[in-house]
Amino acid sequence: MRQVPSSLTLLMLASAVSSAYAQPAAAPMPASAASAPDAQPQRLGTTIITGSRTAKAIDKIPGAITVVGKAEVAHTLALTEDASAVLARSVPGYSESSQAMSNTGETLRGRIALRLFDGVPQGSPLREGGRSATFTDMGVVGRIEVINGPSASEGVGAAGGIINYISKTPTKQGNEFELITRYTTQGHDDSGGFKVGLNFMRKDENYDLLVSASRIDRGISYDAQPRRVGLNTSGSVADSKANNLFVKAGFDFGTDKNQRVQVSASNFKIEGKGNYYLVEGDRETGSTNTSERGQIPGSRPEFNDFKQYTISYRHNELFGGVFSADAYIAEQAMRYPAENGEDRQDPLIAPLGQLWDQSEIYTEKRGLRTSWTRADIFAVQGLELRAGVDLVEDEAQQRLALTNRLWVPPMLYKSTAPYAQLSYDLGPLTLSGGLRREDGTLSVDSYTTTFYRNRVNVQGGKLGYTANLPNIGAVLRLPESWSMFVSTGKGFSLPNVGIPLRNINKPGQSVDGILDLQAILVKNKEIGVNWRGQSASFSASIYDSSSDLGVSLSIDPVTNDFVMNRAPVDIKGLEFAGDIDLNRQWKLTGLFSRILGKTTFVKDGPLDKRMGVNDVNPDKFATSVTWKYAPQGDVTLGATRLMSRDLNIGKSGEERTRGYTLFDLGANYDFGRYGKLTAGVENLTNKFYILSWSQLAGYKNFWSGRGRVYSITHTFKF
Repeated sequence: MRQVPSSLTLLMLASAVSSAYAQPAAAPMPASAASAPDAQPQRLGTTIITGSRTAKAIDKIPGAITVVGKAEVAHTLALTEDASAVLARSVPGYSESSQAMSNTGETLRGRIALRLFDGVPQGSPLREGGRSATFTDMGVVGRIEVINGPSASEGVGAAGGIINYISKTPTKQGNEFELITRYTTQGHDDSGGFKVGLNFMRKDENYDLLVSASRIDRGISYDAQPRRVGLNTSGSVADSKANNLFVKAGFDFGTDKNQRVQVSASNFKIEGKGNYYLVEGDRETGSTNTSERGQIPGSRPEFNDFKQYTISYRHNELFGGVFSADAYIAEQAMRYPAENGEDRQDPLIAPLGQLWDQSEIYTEKRGLRTSWTRADIFAVQGLELRAGVDLVEDEAQQRLALTNRLWVPPMLYKSTAPYAQLSYDLGPLTLSGGLRREDGTLSVDSYTTTFYRNRVNVQGGKLGYTANLPNIGAVLRLPESWSMFVSTGKGFSLPNVGIPLRNINKPGQSVDGILDLQAILVKNKEIGVNWRGQSASFSASIYDSSSDLGVSLSIDPVTNDFVMNRAPVDIKGLEFAGDIDLNRQWKLTGLFSRILGKTTFVKDGPLDKRMGVNDVNPDKFATSVTWKYAPQGDVTLGATRLMSRDLNIGKSGEERTRGYTLFDLGANYDFGRYGKLTAGVENLTNKFYILSWSQLAGYKNFWSGRGRVYSITHTFKF
């Protein structure tokens, strides 16, 4: 791995540890702290953990931070095991859930977000396969931290922000077992599903341990008509089974237990059961995709197989500061359903139109993240320095598995990223600023494209990626619990490198001459306001996110597959969120998001093309009301509305999407020693609707959403 010279490392002591410090905080629907009791959700606390690094008071961060706490995660689990559904309900700028194994079309503020599990990246920007949202059992997750907007805090892949799923941590002294059983149905014989999960937690004076195992079996999904929902061409959670094993152990030692070592291992696999196959719908008649019993001959089950291993060290008093280091290895394999599209064909294997094949993506990451934080640095009261260096190696490739054909060649990205961040408290004012230096190299092997791309030979090579990523921001804490913030910063990401590589169809090209492989640099400006009172809170922010060479998606008219367009992109947005406790029994929450994205119709043209639903979701409004009718019980009614939208009418890229409103109902009652009973109804009114991103023409892209779903969950602790 290429190393940055020590002189440059010292110079880069300004590299942005976190665009968490460069993005305004919306904190919608304030969440309970991870250790809060289930019975009474609590208002957002005063600290937030950015990644797995040092804690920082949220009212000192000029950033759009959303914490989805224990209560919000539990409420969503009452309705669905969908890992992204909680984000769609709780984060203003997050798009609708795809309701599939794939998260294609799911964006954060109009861009792809970097998803982390305990700070470890899921998936790879080298070949973004849209599978990074289904990587663990949500029963392991204690809370979710969302850094909204372009971020450089974790390096590559965070053009839209960072979504960090944080595992539970034992908080009760001694041993604790948690047995979770769940049954789900839509009232049809083949729609039933179940979950069995067991968590063991132990906390002692010097160590803590979490062991979690679960099995989830899902039936087929039905829409409100009712017809079976078609299996997704990128993978479905319907008609699937999932196994998860997660172990985390930490040991505290040293003087006053100021040092800690923690290790964790996660092994998750979700796999299709193969009982159904997709039957394409018809837009002319309005008949959506459906599923029929049977199997495509020779096909194999689609799956997500994610493994990760981490070891962390923390020293609270190293040279007067807090030092942390996290090393990880993550291996991910993703198989997609069988297809017979034109880009899968090869007359040397089978007659044109008769060849079915399945894509598989393999990625592996190895990384080391370090951080050292010291308050009152240089003997200046209120001045804090945070600095370190991150190292990463990211490998990815894609194959057509049934015929053992290379589709995307092996790619290796190596990066060294020193950073530093200063923050200075001046009474009610906090100033922060810093710099991260991204210094990476992409290596690609020579390869030959498929028959559909004319079997051309492409010369491999190396591409260098260097970028200085500054950020600066300020937070002003005002009387009466108000605060204002302003920030500007840069984010860095690679494009979905595998797509332009596999699409080369002209001879004589080399990797280092492909424009589409250039990095995505995003500039973000934002201003916002927050108020957090005793029984209510409110937040609002406006932002402008621009990139001179951004990414937008369109549909190839021949293959009906996605095409990645490289052109200037500008995204502006407005977000509101708030909640109020009317009294001890009643609580209201609400959020609103509007995003406007623009790019060009033609190369070097003006920014006059509105970006559509594949990139930017329509206006969204969500609200909920919770009635705590007894100390042991509560009921929550929620509603989410996606608005209708017409774009580029009469021009290329014309798009019309119709909005819809969904209601959900969840109820809990704690029977004490007999356990807690939770009932949920997703899509309470049994609304028939077409998913927004599926209202556009594309490859077999005509899916309805799930109809009414009933769930009953029993949680027994002993």
